[in-house]
Amino acid sequence: MSWAGNLLLTIGSPLRLAINKSTAARPASPLGTATVVSVGVLIIGIAMSSNPTRLRGELSVLVARTEVEIVCICAPSGLHAAIGEEVVRAGKHVVVEKPIATTLKAADQLIWSARASGVMLSVISQHRFDPGVVELKQLIEKGARGEFLFGEASVKWFREASYYTGSRWRGTQEMGGGGALINQGIHYTDLLCWCMGPVAEVTALCDARAHEIEVEDIAVAMLRFRSGALGTVVASTSLYPGLPERLEVSGTAGSVIVENGVRVYEAVRGQGTLGGLSLGAGRWPAGPSAGGSGATDSEAIGYEGHARQIADVLQALDDGGEPTVTGEEARRTLEVVEAIYESARRHCAVSLTQPQH
Repeated sequence: MSWAGNLLLTIGSPLRLAINKSTAARPASPLGTATVVSVGVLIIGIAMSSNPTRLRGELSVLVARTEVEIVCICAPSGLHAAIGEEVVRAGKHVVVEKPIATTLKAADQLIWSARASGVMLSVISQHRFDPGVVELKQLIEKGARGEFLFGEASVKWFREASYYTGSRWRGTQEMGGGGALINQGIHYTDLLCWCMGPVAEVTALCDARAHEIEVEDIAVAMLRFRSGALGTVVASTSLYPGLPERLEVSGTAGSVIVENGVRVYEAVRGQGTLGGLSLGAGRWPAGPSAGGSGATDSEAIGYEGHARQIADVLQALDDGGEPTVTGEEARRTLEVVEAIYESARRHCAVSLTQPQH
């Protein structure tokens, strides 16, 4: 790629490209440094503070610098939209960590503002770039799975109590927007909807079972897609010892399972090859690593997907096109997450009426 962009991190968590995610005071990770080199960006500055007012002050100084072209927002979820608004008003391209916002209204405003300002808005959904997910998407687009029947997104992770008690925003409605679903499960919810298409209806239960927090540490949802297929979403931070995240897609012609970003199982009717992938009666192929899993430790989450997504953003800027994950794409996933929460609050099925295509 030829686009030479400058990258500003607003806070050191969790987009690890040149710094350790916990604090800017720690030395840069060698892996993170290599990532910066590989995608061709330069860290201009880092605004980092646990005080929102101070953070906004540091941010305003940095975004005013002419050499800053892209801002990555990795602040607490409840600040994403407000900081994003400030960034796009300054005429800078913006990459927002998931979720795009904690409400659909805030997401819509940020999307509109980015379009009005003529800047690019992308939202981190790094698992779309995992090798196994890319392969699964290729199989779907080539029709290898047949008609959709069922899909499942499972994020059965575990976090110690200190994960919440040591944070001012995790486990809170105001700053987190929710718990395990919107912060952990949203990634594989996004993959499930990206692969299987728009959701028509959800029925869900949410509860805090293992942590003393005001939001859920376990969420279970049943989905009906517009295609007629059914699906489930499970997201938790309470299930010891923490299991690898998992995506299953089944159709009339076969099934594929992706675990921790790697295609671990496929079974497709008939023999032969399709799109360079070996298809057979059922196998557990080895695949390239997608990076570390956060099943037990948030510090173990790999950087590889983030690097691929930042490279995708830079390529889109170079080509004058759209990134793979736009603000609109992220909004669709947030709409499903919000419908799950609404269903759990109201104890009834919730229909999704807005277009998701």
